[in-house]
Amino acid sequence: MSLHRGFLDFPVHLPHGVQPRIVMFGAPHGSTYPGADPSGFAVAAAAIRDASRGDTQFLDSWDFDLGGPLFAGREPCCVDAGDLPTSVIDNAGNRKLIEEKTRGILAAGATPLMIGGDDSVPIPFIAGFADHGPIWILQIDAHIDWRDERYGEPLGYSSTMRRASEMPHVAGIVQAGIRGLGSARPLEVETAKRWGAHLVTAREIHAEGIEAALRHIPTGVRVVVTLDCDGLDPSVMPGVAGRAPGGLTYQQAIGLIEGVSQRGRLAGFDLIEFQTSADIDGITALTAARLLVNAIGRIVRQV
Repeated sequence: MSLHRGFLDFPVHLPHGVQPRIVMFGAPHGSTYPGADPSGFAVAAAAIRDASRGDTQFLDSWDFDLGGPLFAGREPCCVDAGDLPTSVIDNAGNRKLIEEKTRGILAAGATPLMIGGDDSVPIPFIAGFADHGPIWILQIDAHIDWRDERYGEPLGYSSTMRRASEMPHVAGIVQAGIRGLGSARPLEVETAKRWGAHLVTAREIHAEGIEAALRHIPTGVRVVVTLDCDGLDPSVMPGVAGRAPGGLTYQQAIGLIEGVSQRGRLAGFDLIEFQTSADIDGITALTAARLLVNAIGRIVRQV
């Protein structure tokens, strides 16, 4: 028996050589800022996998978030490839591993789901879609991440959307859940808007519903969702580095995931910025696991 304990106990490979439809993998490290300690983010995937295992026995049960069992009566089609061998001292090597893994999954005809890691890991993840564009990005986050550089590092977690905007295969960006100080100076806001990014605040979503964000996504396009745990309210996901009140609810988040899969096509998904040391009674890990279940279920239900 394999010792691999994947998300929901998914195997590394499906039996009989069947090709998976979805491949999950962890990316513990990305581009770490000088002097930063990413250890809390680096073990996030393991914590989320552990939180998922309470539901392993219920894969055939009715999931009321999805309107049916996870795999909709089909054979399980998801594998968990485990964590990439990233290192806190090799930013360039980490980016190479993440991009190559993403490219390989897409080339095999599967959909990649990545568990970070801090918010720098989506940069190479999104870069991995270069041969599978154009794509749109839906970012769920409290912050806009449009800084050109920070501490001399242009590929860190404050620059994620700025770097994505420079990729030729990225056709559009919608950023949902922005609130508070938003980690942005006026210059970053102006740059984002000038590029054409749609900044949708948490207040707008609370007032108008998730359509405030979804209406900016054209029908029929391929969308990569990048979900920063601080995009949700800290009452739902307290295990983050910068708690900001007024965030999205769990229902709004899964509604956005569902809306993307129905309006266009959910082409990839990442969940990042879970700082395990700040979690309270495993709430963030459990919520993260449920968000990943929803992403898997919506991909399975796409024609």
